[in-house]
Amino acid sequence: MSGTSQKTAWHDTPWPRAFLTAVQFLTRIPVPGGQTRDLSTFPEDIRRGLQFFPIIGASIGLLSAVALLVFDNALPFSLAVILALAFEARLTGAFHEDAVADFCDAFGGGWTRDDVLRILKDSRVGSYGALGLFFAVALRAGGLIALADAWHAAAALVIAGALGRLAILAVMAVVPPVPARDGLAKDVGQVADWPTFALSAAWCAPVLIFALAYDAAGLLLAALAIAGFIVWYRAYLLRRLGGVTGDCLGFAAYAAMILTTLVLAREG
Repeated sequence: MSGTSQKTAWHDTPWPRAFLTAVQFLTRIPVPGGQTRDLSTFPEDIRRGLQFFPIIGASIGLLSAVALLVFDNALPFSLAVILALAFEARLTGAFHEDAVADFCDAFGGGWTRDDVLRILKDSRVGSYGALGLFFAVALRAGGLIALADAWHAAAALVIAGALGRLAILAVMAVVPPVPARDGLAKDVGQVADWPTFALSAAWCAPVLIFALAYDAAGLLLAALAIAGFIVWYRAYLLRRLGGVTGDCLGFAAYAAMILTTLVLAREG
């Protein structure tokens, strides 16, 4: 039988391939066909896969929550939180943490647009990046520890995981990609619109329903906090860069996770 007449593997058909591409993009989890995937289809696959970002984010949070509960059985709660965040970073290849460091270095040390773009391309981490990443992780860890209970912290990891990736799509919907830049923002920036955002929210509806049942006021406050951040962030990115880059999207995701965690950890 010729190669063209052979049955196509399920993971090589468009929608499964798009989902697996999104998983491969956001995590280090091995996926079927991941090592042999045709990279020429990546832009199309990741455009389709955008809608799955929030549910994948919630799944990352769920796996991290399981790790937290396991660690909590053997260690003090605060140490269990730190190890769970380390587990999450390993699961994602520190994908968003790397973006936070790059963002802080570029916008902290760059005075002009060209400076910022040049530093974003630099793989080295400077003082702004190191401090920014330290404070970002510390805020997440502090918020989770403030919940004072492993089960509540586990719930926060799942909810924040979903809202963080929803924030990526919201930023894409309101900020165009920086012209002449490679990366996620360039590949999908023109198609990440509000219908895509709504579809992604529908995919993670079970997580949002769980969040409503867990803390409806907290979910509303987190949504308002993230919306306020995005309004400010849009103006800031347009003023400094004239658009968004992949690192800026990763920073937005982490910022949304921090805001969600801190809101859920509020008193009363």
